[in-house]
Amino acid sequence: MDRLIIYQPENNQQKTIDSLRTYKRSGNADWIAFQRGNKTDSALYISSLKELHPVSFPAVTDFQFAEDKNVLYYVSKGDSNQVKAGLYTYLPEEQKSQLIYEGEGLFKQIAFDKNGDKLAFLYSQNKDSLSMNFSLYISLNNAEARIVTDNNLSSIPLEWVVSEHGAISFSEDAERLFFGISPKSKQKDTTVLAENRPDIEIWKWDEKIQYTQQKADREKDLKRAYTVVYNMKDDRMIQLSEPEMLHLQTADKGNATVGLVSTSAPYDLESMWRGRNRFDAYTINLENGEKQLIKKALLANPQLSPKGKYAYWYCPGDSSWYTYSIVEKKEYRLTTPDTFGAWDEDNDMPDYPRQHGSAGWSADDNYILIYDHYDIWMFDPTAAKKAVNLTKNGREKSIQYRYIQLDKEETSIDLDKPLMLIGFSEQNKGYGYYKLSIGTSTEPKTLLAGDFMLRSPLKAKNAETVVYTVERFDQYPDLQLTDSDFKKSIGLTVGSKQQSGFLWGKAELVTWTSLDGITLEGVVYKPANFDPGKKYPLIVNFYERNSETLHNYRMPEPHRSTIDYHLYNSNGYIIFNPDVIYKDGYPGESCYNSVMPGIISLIEKGYIDEKAIGAQGHSWGGYQVAYLATRTNLFAAIESGAPVVNMLSAYGGIRWETGLNRSFQYEHTQSRIGGTIWDKPLQYIENSPLFTMDKVQTPILIMHNDQDGHVPWYQGIEYFIALKRLQKPVWMLNYPGERHWPMRLANRIDFQKRMFRFFEHYLHGKPMPTWMKEGIPAVEKDFELGY
Repeated sequence: MDRLIIYQPENNQQKTIDSLRTYKRSGNADWIAFQRGNKTDSALYISSLKELHPVSFPAVTDFQFAEDKNVLYYVSKGDSNQVKAGLYTYLPEEQKSQLIYEGEGLFKQIAFDKNGDKLAFLYSQNKDSLSMNFSLYISLNNAEARIVTDNNLSSIPLEWVVSEHGAISFSEDAERLFFGISPKSKQKDTTVLAENRPDIEIWKWDEKIQYTQQKADREKDLKRAYTVVYNMKDDRMIQLSEPEMLHLQTADKGNATVGLVSTSAPYDLESMWRGRNRFDAYTINLENGEKQLIKKALLANPQLSPKGKYAYWYCPGDSSWYTYSIVEKKEYRLTTPDTFGAWDEDNDMPDYPRQHGSAGWSADDNYILIYDHYDIWMFDPTAAKKAVNLTKNGREKSIQYRYIQLDKEETSIDLDKPLMLIGFSEQNKGYGYYKLSIGTSTEPKTLLAGDFMLRSPLKAKNAETVVYTVERFDQYPDLQLTDSDFKKSIGLTVGSKQQSGFLWGKAELVTWTSLDGITLEGVVYKPANFDPGKKYPLIVNFYERNSETLHNYRMPEPHRSTIDYHLYNSNGYIIFNPDVIYKDGYPGESCYNSVMPGIISLIEKGYIDEKAIGAQGHSWGGYQVAYLATRTNLFAAIESGAPVVNMLSAYGGIRWETGLNRSFQYEHTQSRIGGTIWDKPLQYIENSPLFTMDKVQTPILIMHNDQDGHVPWYQGIEYFIALKRLQKPVWMLNYPGERHWPMRLANRIDFQKRMFRFFEHYLHGKPMPTWMKEGIPAVEKDFELGY
């Protein structure tokens, strides 16, 4: 089982908790609570991190610390040693346990206020799921809990109940308590026998939510709860969200009087093909429930500033940022396309480009910090002042600066303190940490930067101590400990030692010009001891754009959908992962125009065996390699996972995991046709490999599973049947019961074995394995693997 390692930097010592199942730390003290062993071992252990001499409590089913006080609750089923069943609080430093509510029923949604002085929870005496009747309780200062409301009180609407699924929380000042209610569950008519009741689904043409989506969301919808606020000062309850007004936001950690509610209900039908929602947004008063309209039909769901002074949003339709003053009831436009590049400049989908986002707000909602492609800009939320470029040199140096929130509890950015940034260099694909001082003329100060990848560091709550990782394709991301200036680092882990004894490749950035005249980038992964005088087999593996991941460390493992780069590198393969740039209406041709010149540029370098080139892709990548097989005979073998080969039939398909219709993908997003099958029938046909399958000369391995919830399984079947009918070499792998990818470890290992041996046969000339040569008949499936 897992182990928890507790490292103490001041004395370079560590302690270990073995057989760990779960643990939680005190928010402001060096205490820990944990459980060990399997689920039959339900004892809870509570200990100081310094000593690790735990006390224990029996039969515990739930526990948690308060955020800012060293107190925790736990629920015990009791035992034979006179420990009563119920909900307890425990003060570790006093070693004092207090019974808050005695009962053998169900406790749910237990929550402290921030300071640990108030504890709220739901309780039902009856454990029978058909007759559970929950009541809301509150305990003040570890005293015995009292009831706040139940289903029989007038504070709950008629035919509604306190919901066991609604999260409970306090406002930061603990004057408000939020909980959930829901309509009373319907019960089946038990007077009608099951065999006499028809089993029928009815799909209706104008229902706002596609029936398949309703079906996929059924369990979530049955558990949906609507938020009620209990204002403790005046002992009043207000329902804030409702079925037609689902989305609720509060501000100032629940302290603000005004919140935000929004609904997409009037526009849900069109989202089926648009792939995005519109929203009507309203303010709502948490003390009296009064709503006031902000705006209708927004192409965004507005957010609230931390203190609740403004609602704000990015509008994709005009690529602009807006704010709305809650007090003034006035809208402000902060940017226009002429004054600020707020949108993704590299967008290549037939839809509005997405935003670069916001870093957040300064204290008291005085400023909002917004990203362009490279820099961080400071905007006055009323547009009264000119925007200020805080990072100054991002566009000039092609560095994408982004703010790092070191304090995970902060809701606003303190501009009086230096900000920590992470930067990505578009030139060398390396990363850096930077320190930015607002109000000075200096550019961001480099703390650590180079040809490697960095991720968001973790800072100690009460010390200038940081843990971070540095990684490259050939360098394991070991944990490093340093100060906030990154002057000296101490290694905490040595995972890199696990690489010793393995042939580890190298990653290199390459460039070429596409057939559309665009300079493109990609990454070539070369084997260890690469010899430019030799000829190597090549695997082309890609999705959309990968060059930004040049320095990513790729963990060796049996992947669910892609080749393992280290397996192929260590067996003498070169891997090429090219970027692809798309034109609306021609995704297949865009792929060909981007990828093929990249491959030719590698062949021209002299170290690629042009008779031993394979391609592999999954999902969107699976579609693209299937398309390439209809346009070129350069590939000796192709593995295509979960591909779409017939866009006409896929357009009307369903993504079964979500129930969404697939039409939006073709009209507006990844599949990039930019219209319906009636608007652009030729583009659907031209981009569908199925209709030119007779041109395929490359052996194909398909992997498509019968429970795929992303790409309909029949796409893989259409692919296989077409090639079989044309009597072209093709094999199809189906892992029964698996979804878009094989997830069972045994299935992932099997997929990697078969794909590797498929490529070994066609690219390295190894003997064809039995499963390829003879197949595995259905009657032999349980007995033979055919490796």
